[in-house]
Amino acid sequence: MTSANEDVVMRDEEGAAAPVRPQSLMLSFLGLYVLDRGSAVYSGSVIDVFARMGVSQEAVRSTLARMVKRDLLVRHRRGRRMYFGLTPRSSEVLRDGHDRVWGAGAVNRDWDGTWTLVAFSMPEAWHSQRHDLRSRLVWAGFGSLQNGLWIAPGRIDVPAVVAGLGLEDHLNVMNAHAARPTEAAQLMSRAFDIASIAARYRAFLGRWDRPRPVPDVSDDLARQLLLHTDWLQLVRSDPRLPAQHLPADWPAIRAERVFRALSAQYDAPAKQLADAVLDTVPAEPQADR
Repeated sequence: MTSANEDVVMRDEEGAAAPVRPQSLMLSFLGLYVLDRGSAVYSGSVIDVFARMGVSQEAVRSTLARMVKRDLLVRHRRGRRMYFGLTPRSSEVLRDGHDRVWGAGAVNRDWDGTWTLVAFSMPEAWHSQRHDLRSRLVWAGFGSLQNGLWIAPGRIDVPAVVAGLGLEDHLNVMNAHAARPTEAAQLMSRAFDIASIAARYRAFLGRWDRPRPVPDVSDDLARQLLLHTDWLQLVRSDPRLPAQHLPADWPAIRAERVFRALSAQYDAPAKQLADAVLDTVPAEPQADR
């Protein structure tokens, strides 16, 4: 089930592959079983959980080490054992992911016609700053309308989106409505690849809307982690376009029902397995980085 680069590979009924990176799985694991618990988890028990999905011990240890370097995890040593707890940064990332999964929903049914526009201009040499800004905008639901101009449906808190990038002086932010001859549907088709968004939801349904999803894994803890990771990767790239301008059979509607039903089905047995497997200790303020 695991490829040479340690990605977990899920397949639909036709055999089409969907790779999942160990760090994405780790974030789902932390969000489901560590966030808001005030605890740190033993690396050996994380290795046990990830082995259920075909991820090697070496890949787990490498992922944990990289996340420490990125200030997403902090080490807590207890004798010969190393435990890993959340940082303020990772807690914020995980809560944002939780809100994206459970709060906003996959379909925007209450749009009032308002668009948020972000125009930016920066020196050509600022490749990393431009990449970081675009990544933040995509996560916040923006699409590129034309060079240097991005739009998103609704009123977006842009200062929160770009916080910490130091680019405020290079941005122009506005709220606006479409005016003739431009129609909202035209803006959507120009700024967003609607066909690709729909195709991703259909691929999700191909993997999960079936009698035995991910049959290669052994238990519901692994299925829950794969399900949540797959869904979060999907909704984080979905700008939640206005429902009134989408087809009536928009696949996100059925995909969200499938996700919620399976998550509820896996919840109790997955928690029972996690409680049995995970070795945790209280996370102390002072830790080994």
